[in-house]
Amino acid sequence: MTADDSFGRLDDDDYPAYTMGRAAEILGTTQSFLRAVGEARLITPLRSAGGHRRYSRYQLRIAARARELVDHGTPIEAACRIVILEDQLEEAQRLNEALRHSRHRDRATA
Repeated sequence: MTADDSFGRLDDDDYPAYTMGRAAEILGTTQSFLRAVGEARLITPLRSAGGHRRYSRYQLRIAARARELVDHGTPIEAACRIVILEDQLEEAQRLNEALRHSRHRDRATA
């Protein structure tokens, strides 16, 4: 891997750049919280060659949303489910919008 390849990953939201300790520090939470959201299948960190968990910026944003809910009294399992449902809703809305645009284009060219 060249230096240019490494710098290109700095903008990649899915690149697993953060160790568990650093991720917990960024989120202002504990490592056990990160393990819990992993056990709830909200996020699945990648593993380094040595077996250590590595988190991406995208995963940290997801975990931060769950932490926000937990901080407001939602049980962690429920918070994880809420975040999953929010993500599914966002994806469905994105697909619906793309379909609307596609249909609009098809009608305009017909």
